[in-house]
Amino acid sequence: MDNNDTAIEPTPQQGSAFKRWLIGVFIDLYKVSMFVVRFFKEVFFPPYEVKEVMKQCYEVGVRSLTIVSVTAFIIGVIFTKQSRPSLSEFGATSWLPRLVSIAIMRALAPLITAIIVAGKVGSSIGAELGSMRVTEQIDAMEVSGTKPFKYLVCTRILATTITVPILATYAGFIALIGGYVNVAQNEGTTYTAFMEQVFEPLGFIDFTSSLAKSIVFGFTIGVVGCYQGYFSTKGTEGVGKAANMAVVTAMFIVFIEEVIIVQIFGWWR
Repeated sequence: MDNNDTAIEPTPQQGSAFKRWLIGVFIDLYKVSMFVVRFFKEVFFPPYEVKEVMKQCYEVGVRSLTIVSVTAFIIGVIFTKQSRPSLSEFGATSWLPRLVSIAIMRALAPLITAIIVAGKVGSSIGAELGSMRVTEQIDAMEVSGTKPFKYLVCTRILATTITVPILATYAGFIALIGGYVNVAQNEGTTYTAFMEQVFEPLGFIDFTSSLAKSIVFGFTIGVVGCYQGYFSTKGTEGVGKAANMAVVTAMFIVFIEEVIIVQIFGWWR
């Protein structure tokens, strides 16, 4: 039997469905691009909502300290504990502080912080703005002559962009403390000796890459959360969908950005 006779060809319905999906993807990319362009157009011009930015920084940063602290400390302890057996096979447990510092400061601290903020803050932003959209509060602000985009969107994106790097730096040091607790318990290393070994392998590029990733991650979480909430539809169902999509999309993009930024800074090492 001829192979051509048994080949399964896509039906017209399948082809049209894929075409609609592809067109929808490009339309969404265009809308997001215009959303980001609008942010940069409005954020640098008055009025400046400084009080609202500070309020959102408090919501993003201070209210996330507990979960970031606990998670970072546990990660430091677990990573150190899991790395010890591999190093002990080669008699290189003295390199454990260096390994922990490189892994945490280069990758784990910014990435874990971004995931936590995306789950906690990103969903909150999406649900809050989505609720305001479906209850027509944003429409009322536009009719009254105020600028809801600057007040609601620009302030939240600025807050996440500013706060995530601070949280990531804080999470890195908390994770190192967790690593020190495990090392001191098993190796008897003093705090001073541990910290000297921790910062020895780190250079300017390491701190720069960590800071750059944190800023990009924070900006991404703010943009995705605000975009999903600001254009939410379909009542309460749309609010839940906006919150869910804010988390899923932000995490997906953060992982892609992690790969890209690591590759870029890898060329400089």
